[in-house]
Amino acid sequence: MATTLKIALVGNPNTGKSTLFNLLTGLNQKIGNFPGITVDKKTGFCKLSATQQAEIIDLPGTYSLYPKSRDESIVFQVLADKKNSSHPDLIVLVADATNLRRNLLLYSQVADLRIPVVLALNMTDMATKEGINVNIDELSSRLGIQVVAISARSKTGLDALKQAIANTTAIPTQVDGTDVNVLAPAAINESKTLLDTDNDYFALQILHQHEHLEIYTAQQHSQFEQIKKAHEFESSKLQAAETIARYRYLSTILSGVIEDTGASKKFAFSDKIDSVLTNRFWGFFIFLFILFFIFNAIFSWSAYPMSLIEGAFGWIAKTGHEYLPDGVLTNLLLDGVVAGLGGIIVFIPQIAILFALISILEDTGYMARVTFMMDKIMRKFGMSGKSVVPMIGSFACAVPSIMSARNIENWKDRIITIMVSPLVSCSARLPVYTLLISLIIPDTKLLGFISMQALALMGMYLISIIAAVTVAFVMKFMIKATEKSYFIMELPVYRMPRWSNVLFTMYEKSKTFVFEAGKVIIAISIVLWVMATYGPSEKFEQIETKYAKIEMQKDSVQISTLERDKSAEKLENSYAGILGRSIEPVIKPLGFDWKIGIALITSFAAREAFVGTMATIYSVDNGEENPGTIRDKMREARNPETGLPVFTFATGFALMLFYAFAMQCMSTVAVVYRETKSWKWPLIQTVYMTAMAYVASLIAYQFLK
Repeated sequence: MATTLKIALVGNPNTGKSTLFNLLTGLNQKIGNFPGITVDKKTGFCKLSATQQAEIIDLPGTYSLYPKSRDESIVFQVLADKKNSSHPDLIVLVADATNLRRNLLLYSQVADLRIPVVLALNMTDMATKEGINVNIDELSSRLGIQVVAISARSKTGLDALKQAIANTTAIPTQVDGTDVNVLAPAAINESKTLLDTDNDYFALQILHQHEHLEIYTAQQHSQFEQIKKAHEFESSKLQAAETIARYRYLSTILSGVIEDTGASKKFAFSDKIDSVLTNRFWGFFIFLFILFFIFNAIFSWSAYPMSLIEGAFGWIAKTGHEYLPDGVLTNLLLDGVVAGLGGIIVFIPQIAILFALISILEDTGYMARVTFMMDKIMRKFGMSGKSVVPMIGSFACAVPSIMSARNIENWKDRIITIMVSPLVSCSARLPVYTLLISLIIPDTKLLGFISMQALALMGMYLISIIAAVTVAFVMKFMIKATEKSYFIMELPVYRMPRWSNVLFTMYEKSKTFVFEAGKVIIAISIVLWVMATYGPSEKFEQIETKYAKIEMQKDSVQISTLERDKSAEKLENSYAGILGRSIEPVIKPLGFDWKIGIALITSFAAREAFVGTMATIYSVDNGEENPGTIRDKMREARNPETGLPVFTFATGFALMLFYAFAMQCMSTVAVVYRETKSWKWPLIQTVYMTAMAYVASLIAYQFLK
C-alpha cells in the first residue's frame, strides 16, 4: 500500500506556484477551507513512485512569514502548528530564478523553522534568456538542501523534482547565517522555555504572531504579552532588523552563485510595453478596446456552437413529444428538466470564451497592469488600490472576490469593497444579458466589424462599474474611519500565456457553472413546472368546460389555435400564474409582466435562474405546438392588452438594469455575512441594491417606452 507524504507548496506571489500545483496534481484536486478559517485551501494528490504518493497543499503566496493579510497569516499558522491537519512533512519552496535574492528571504525564514525543504527554482529558462545563470550545485551545497531547476510553464524538471521530494528527509543544514537570538535574547529565551522548544526562530515568531494562532490558550497568550512587555519587545523594529540581517546573509550565500550578464536589460522589454499599456492617457483606451474585443468575441465566436446546442435541445424536446407517451412524466421531463437544462448548457460557449480570455490576460501579466492603472482612481472613490483586485475579480464571481477583500487591512476600505463588489457584472449575469440583447438589439455591424450587440454588452459592464464606484463614493462619506491605507504590488514581467492553463481554466469554470448553477436551476425548473402545470382545481375545471364547448363548434385549424389559448389561460391561472399576478402591480410600472415577475422571484436564488425560468414558463405555455428555441418563443411573445411584443427595447433594457443592480444571489448574501460576522451589512446591501434596481428600471422604462 502506498504511503502518503504531506507536502506544502510555499512561495512568493507570481513565482508559478499555482501552475506547479496544477501540473503535479492535474485534475486530482479539490478546494475547501482551512479548518476554522474562511481562506481557500487547495489540495491535490501526486504519485511519486509505485509505493509513495504525495498530498500537496497550495498555501497562499507570501513574501515573508510576517503576514500583511489574513491569507498570508495562514502560512505560518500551518507551519507552526504540528497538530494542524495541513502541517507538512516537507516544504517545496518555489522561487523565481529571475529574482532569486528576494525569493530566498522567505526560504531563509522557512528553513529556520527546521522543516525539511526542497527548493524548486522555477523559470530557469526565462532566467537564461535574461542573461542570469545560477550555479545550482553550488547553491545546493551552500544551503544544505536539494535544489531543483524547473520550468512549470514548459513542464521541464518535474521528474527531478518528484525524485527530490521522495528522497528528502533531512532539515536544511546551512541556516546559521542569521542569528535571530541577538535580536531579543531575553525575550526569546523566555519564550523558548514557555514553548518547551530549542528553536530560537520558532520562539521569536510566536512572540510576533501568537495572537493569530488559536492553538494557544488565553493564559498562554497573556504570558507571551507579559514577556513582550517585560523586555520592551517592539515587533516592527525587530522584523526590520531581522530582514536586513537576512539580506546580508543571502548576499554572502549568492556571491559567486549568480552570474547576471543581462542585468541592465532584464526588464527592458516589459518596460517598453508598459510605457504604452500603462500610459496615463492611452492606457485606458487600450483597456476599453480589450474589453470590447472580449465582448465581441463572446457574441461572435459563440454563435455557431450556441446554435448547435439550441438545435439539439429543440430536437430532443420535439422528438420526445413525438415518441414518448403523453402524460405527466413526459411533460415534466421535456418541459421542465430538458427545458431548464437547455437554458444552462446553451451558455457554456460564452462562459468558456469569457474565462479563457480573462485567463490569457492574467497569464500575460496584463491584469496586474490594470490594477496598477486603477489605483489612483479607486482612492478618489473611497477605496484603496487593493480594492481593485476584488472589483476586477467580480467580473467572474462576487463570492471569491468578496473573500479576497481580506487582504485589505483598512476596515473602511474593506467594508466599502465588500458592499459594492456585487454591483460589478459577474458571469452569472452574462446569460441574462446575452439573451435579452439578442432580443432587443439587432445583429448588425457598424463599419462592417463593430457588433452592435457587443457594444450593448460592453455598455452593461461599464454601467455596473460606474454604479459600483458611485456607491463607493457615497459610502466614503457615510462610513467613518481614521485608518490610513496603502497599496504595494509587484508588476510581473510579460509572458506568453500557458495554453494548458487556459484550457484548464475554461474546463473548470464551465464545469462549475453547469454543476453549481445547474443544480439550482434544475431544481427551480422542476418546481416551476409543477407550479405552472397545476392550479386550483375549480379554475382548471372551468377552463376545460369553457374550451370543450367552443371546440364543438370549430374546425381543426381553429382547434389548434384554441389549444394554445387554453394552454395560456391555464398557465395564467396556475399556482405560478397566481404568484406572478400577485406581484404584477408592483412591477408593471417597470414594463414587466407576471411571467417576468416569476423569473425575478426565482432569480433571488441565482441570477442565472432567469433563463431557466423563461425556458420552463414558455415551454409550458407553448408545449409541443411551438418547439422553437427559448429566444424564438420570447421574441414571439405578445402583450395581450396591446398586442405589441412583450420584450420591447424599453422592457429589455429596464430588465437588464434590474439584473445589473439587484442582489439576486443567495451565495453572495451568505459570504458577506460570513466575512463581516453580522447580518447588518448583507441586509443593508440587499435593500440598497434592490432599491437601485427598481428605481433605475422604472426611470429607464418610463423614459424609453
